[in-house]
This record gives sequence, structure tokens and C-alpha cells, in this order.
Amino acid sequence: MDLAEIKELIALLKESGLAELEVAEGERRIRIVHSHPATAAPAPLAPPSPAAEQSEETPAQGAGETIPAPLSGTFYRAPAPGEPPFVDVGSNVAAGDVLCIIESMKMMNKVRSERAGEIVEVLLEDGRAIESGTALFRIL
Repeated sequence: MDLAEIKELIALLKESGLAELEVAEGERRIRIVHSHPATAAPAPLAPPSPAAEQSEETPAQGAGETIPAPLSGTFYRAPAPGEPPFVDVGSNVAAGDVLCIIESMKMMNKVRSERAGEIVEVLLEDGRAIESGTALFRIL
């Protein structure tokens, strides 16, 4: 594989919206990973009024920030059918932890948390078709 072919693969990856691409040619393998930057920064949260405060066990519905889908495809909460989901409501996650998988163009793309926090809401059903930007989880 020469540099021109590698550049073509990078362009294909960016155009398709895929998170990663792996190509094998004989004994040579190349894996290209594209991190999708957030398209817009989330709006800062206003501090809650004393009357609207909730207990720590029951976060306010809509509190926190949403984690959007980086690409279109099929949303899966678990690594395989019959296995437990990567995260549930109440799960504490660190930056870089896998939250779910999005299958796109027969490739399984891991969606990782960009920050530490607690998952307070799972916004979608497992196996649902989604578009890029669809809210997947709510995190505090």
C-alpha cells in the first residue's frame, strides 16, 4: 500500500462518518481511527433553584448533558446479544469508557465517554436505528 492509497482510505473514512477502518492486503494491515469532534458545545447548565432541587438518588429528569451519537447506524447497549450492557442508569464512567456500540456499514463502532460522570438516563431502546447526533445517554 502506498501513501496515495492510504490518503484515499483516510478521505473515505472521513466522508463515510465511520469511526474506524481496517484494511488487510496480504501480510500488511492498516487500521485508521477517526475521532469525531463534537459539532457544538453543549449549553452551560443553569444552577438549579432551591425549589427544584432533587435528592442525589433521584436526579431531575433532563438534568446533566446528553451524549450524542457520532454517526448513523444501529444502537446496541451490549457487546453481544445476551451479554450485559456496557452501562446502566447509575453506572459511574471515566473518560474513555465504552458506553455502547453503533453498527454502521457492517462495522461495530465503540462509543466512548468523553468525560467522567454518572449515567442518569438511557435514552434509546437497544437495536434502534439512529442518526448522527441522536442523544444516546444523559450523564451528570
